[in-house]
Amino acid sequence: MGAAYFYHLTRRPLEATLPMLLDKARGAGWRVAVRGVAAARLEWLDERLWLGPEDGFLPHGLAGGDHDADQPILLTTGVDMPNGAQCLMTIDGAPVTPDEVGTLERVCVLFDGNDAAALDTARGQWKALTGAGCAAQYWSEESGRWEKKAER
Repeated sequence: MGAAYFYHLTRRPLEATLPMLLDKARGAGWRVAVRGVAAARLEWLDERLWLGPEDGFLPHGLAGGDHDADQPILLTTGVDMPNGAQCLMTIDGAPVTPDEVGTLERVCVLFDGNDAAALDTARGQWKALTGAGCAAQYWSEESGRWEKKAER
């Protein structure tokens, strides 16, 4: 059974934090699905990932292509994970279910701590997942480095 890790972004933006988490997930040998709610936002993120350093390149693709199943990291708005992901990372309040937390190695929920609506959504997801018996951790970068602030 996996766990949900909540990442409260307050100092670094998504485009700086997500590559670090993707690199760690790939280092663990996991295939990853990054689930968002808007195709345009995922296209923007795709561009940012292509602009990363050559020595830190993260192989990825946008869902809807001929090679979705081959992508180590798949950016998607869908709930299916044709790349066989063992790790799901959600952004912008994308949904996650207790079943996904239970069957995947890890679920990461990244949310903007400077956005009241994003905070409310993340709190609701925390309550829903922990209420369903899922293991969860809450991580904050408030101090300038990532620190675990809560665990259930």
